[in-house]
Amino acid sequence: MTGTRTAAQRATPSLAGTDIAGVADIAWPEIAGQLDAHGFAVFDKLLTPEQCQGIAGLYDGDGFRSHIVMGRHGFGRGEYKYFSYPLPDLIGALRTALYPHLAPIANRWNAAMGIDTRYPDDHAAFIKRCHQAGQTRPTPLLLQYGADDYNCLHQDLYGEHVFPLQVAILLSEPGRDFTGGEFVLTEQRPRMQSRAEVVPLRQGDAVVFAVHNRPVQSSRRTGTRGVYRVNLRHGVSRVRSGHRHTVGIIFHDAK
Repeated sequence: MTGTRTAAQRATPSLAGTDIAGVADIAWPEIAGQLDAHGFAVFDKLLTPEQCQGIAGLYDGDGFRSHIVMGRHGFGRGEYKYFSYPLPDLIGALRTALYPHLAPIANRWNAAMGIDTRYPDDHAAFIKRCHQAGQTRPTPLLLQYGADDYNCLHQDLYGEHVFPLQVAILLSEPGRDFTGGEFVLTEQRPRMQSRAEVVPLRQGDAVVFAVHNRPVQSSRRTGTRGVYRVNLRHGVSRVRSGHRHTVGIIFHDAK
């Protein structure tokens, strides 16, 4: 959704340093409602400006397993790097702390869509499942965009075991560090054309969104009965000026 956010979309406290205890204070039932209704929800100021600058500053250092230049693969323009294990403390802590609140939503969605897979309560158990299936490469990533860069619509799947929700955190400040570069979601429903959502974010804001499919209750307009699946993709529109950094928190590992 665009424009002024609802109370549910602003349901997060600020976090200081590497302390992520405040994640437990997020209004998770409201976040779940936003995810059910729209396929995404926003946590305002999940990270402080200092935390954002610290993470963005990692880009030119070590601690990454691979470096992807999007234009070489037809992914868009810009580049990103996947972190290696061990993850930076803050990234690892966020991944671990957010997962238990999202797992019940993921399980409920799978039940509604008739998918047998269920997710354990803690992230370590899910990562063990990924590693047993050969998905051992960490997927949290740091993205960097300059003027005229963009990210094509895509899905971060990486293997057989996919956690159906992920989080992206904007590390730069729109209007100061860059212009353009909006986070975009598209949703394909049966017998309907794709629908786009532009999600406004400020520095430190995070958007949690569906990786692949989500359940939607049928209506007369769709001509279907019960619950059906819609397919989502996400990307970033063209950056018109400046530089934009984002960190992505993906909960499954890759082959």
